[in-house]
Amino acid sequence: MDWLYTFSGFIVGFVVGVTGVGGGSLMTPVLVLMFGIAPATAVGTDLLYASLTKMGGSWVHGRRGTVDWKVVKLLATGSLPAALLSMALLHYLALDEKHLKSLITSVLSVALLLTAAALLFKPYLIKLGRRPDGVMFELHAHHLTGATILTGAILGVLVTISSVGAGALGVVVLLFLYPRAPMAQIVGTDIAHAVPLTLIAGLGHAALGTVNYGLLGSLLLGSLPGIYLGSHLGIKIPDHVLRPILATMLTTIGIKLMLY
Repeated sequence: MDWLYTFSGFIVGFVVGVTGVGGGSLMTPVLVLMFGIAPATAVGTDLLYASLTKMGGSWVHGRRGTVDWKVVKLLATGSLPAALLSMALLHYLALDEKHLKSLITSVLSVALLLTAAALLFKPYLIKLGRRPDGVMFELHAHHLTGATILTGAILGVLVTISSVGAGALGVVVLLFLYPRAPMAQIVGTDIAHAVPLTLIAGLGHAALGTVNYGLLGSLLLGSLPGIYLGSHLGIKIPDHVLRPILATMLTTIGIKLMLY
């Protein structure tokens, strides 16, 4: 079975490299639906997998200067406490396997459908940030600070319970909040923020015993070369072709998880 995990890691890594969408949107559903991994274990393992794979991306963007560390700090101000509170709540509730599975698959399916919608309507959401004369709507500084922290808190809850949200969903919200920021900076900021969030949430799941380290190693063995190859091919495929395909795939997976 290990080689199948590695092969799946390669395929998901390749798709992530091509599309730039977070692996949680694909890896967790694959583990749950294809391999029958318990949802809690799939989420916990995927969170540590995401933190390790995104460390390299964060380092590259940091070296290029395409990370707005002030925005990362604001997002983390909301997301890290939200992640810790979510883990504490899961620990306090001590749900049995059936109810924990129901909670995680429900949140996961909603997060996937939100991510699909964000991908599909990204161009239209960006247009909403502009007036008819082309001038961008922008929040006042204190409103922008609060909105960024709130965004972080919502992502913190979604990511901790489902491992989904730190990728496409985070990027779309940041594009809307910071319409003047270059795309590379938006992506770099989102990746840099995802590292501590997924690490803390992943360690929380490890404390609960919902991380499979053998599975984690097998996934990384396939995903790292997959991401490398996908990143080189991704620049050749137009965004308007990739978005609807990925959005359709995530919608289908989200609906299947609802019925799971």
